[in-house]
Amino acid sequence: MQVAYYHAPIDAFLNQTVAEILGQLTLAHGFALEQAQRDAWNDQVEIMQAALLRPSFEGYILFEMAIPRMGKRADVVVVIGNVVLVIEFKVGASEFERHAIEQVHDYALDLKYFHLGSHELPIVPALVATRAVSRPLEDLSWASDKVAAPVLVVPSELPRVIELSIVAIKGPPLNFPSWLTSGYQPTPTIIQAAQALYVSHDVAEIARSDAGAQNLSVTSACIAAVVERAKAKQRKAICFVTGVPGAGKTLAGLNIATKRAQEHSDEHAVFLSGNGPLVAVLREALTRDEASRTNTPKSDAHRRVASFIQNIDHFRDDALRTSTPPHERVVVFDEAQRAWTRDQAAKFMLTKRSIKNFEMSEPEFLISVMDRHTDWCVVVCLIGGGQEINTGEAGFSEWLVAMASQFRHWDVYISDHLYDADYIPTATSTFASLPWPAKIGC
Repeated sequence: MQVAYYHAPIDAFLNQTVAEILGQLTLAHGFALEQAQRDAWNDQVEIMQAALLRPSFEGYILFEMAIPRMGKRADVVVVIGNVVLVIEFKVGASEFERHAIEQVHDYALDLKYFHLGSHELPIVPALVATRAVSRPLEDLSWASDKVAAPVLVVPSELPRVIELSIVAIKGPPLNFPSWLTSGYQPTPTIIQAAQALYVSHDVAEIARSDAGAQNLSVTSACIAAVVERAKAKQRKAICFVTGVPGAGKTLAGLNIATKRAQEHSDEHAVFLSGNGPLVAVLREALTRDEASRTNTPKSDAHRRVASFIQNIDHFRDDALRTSTPPHERVVVFDEAQRAWTRDQAAKFMLTKRSIKNFEMSEPEFLISVMDRHTDWCVVVCLIGGGQEINTGEAGFSEWLVAMASQFRHWDVYISDHLYDADYIPTATSTFASLPWPAKIGC
């Protein structure tokens, strides 16, 4: 997958026609294109070509750049020297609305804090309202993290904003290919803030019963022992944690991820779920709590939460863009039994990501991503029992098939409950046929 729908040196961009650039954007988009989006791109290309017609503007331009793991795309990003401009367009807008100002500022902050190549760079967010009344431009106002306050401009003022950005921060030009492909990595500041965020949310305190709290604590301790063993012996391990709906698997998974992040920051543990509403609810709950306890802006609190609670789709898409190992050493997959079969994964990749000949099931692909680490890592799969498996979902057995066919060098830890028919009807014969011994418990 491409980091951006379109990127090119500025001089090459200026020498292409609007139609040629629109064709590349449309091809990369991969979905049915609405006329409104096509018209917006048309205006953005024309405005940017007019704005960049200066000999001193040597650099690169990107359209629809993905911000790693955040599920967001910036309209336009311009890189000149060592300065990055994040430009959000509101085509047809006559006012600089508050939500739009916050949007472009959040894009700039997300790029700063989650894109490895941008951690140390000055970033200028600019909001362009194409029908707004021009206003006087003042000097840029910089925060301590080198992210400027949002600049509000009409199209004709964009060249001046670029000039102000170049003059304000001077330095050697960045290595654009390295910057473009540097990928996801939260800054240490975000990691530390996320660790502190969850301190008051131990599962033993929020479980519904003493028995539930005890079971969750035992599970967390068991997984912690597996992680320590894998790290010490430089092994790769996968753990399957079972539980019927309501048993507290999600709480256990959150506790595993956040406790590892708090106590072992080098592991960069993360909780991943394909349940969009669940991710939204978890993030919102912790965001509100953090914002109220620390009296910080909600957008800042949300950014911290997003570093350790993520949508599995964003993790997968990020892994498709590069062959390098992910930032995380410990990954918790929620509702792992709902991962896709090979046919369903291939269908999705073709229709939604324009990737042809994708020949892996989702379990196989997700394990292969973690297998990129050359030394150690741990995958924790939360497996729900007694639930109907929908069309295209692989069920628990697909994880075993993936392990048996591709990843025999991994250590496997299973629950004795996986022998129950709630999880896999033919469990006994399946386990008996494994090419290596699976460990029951820790």
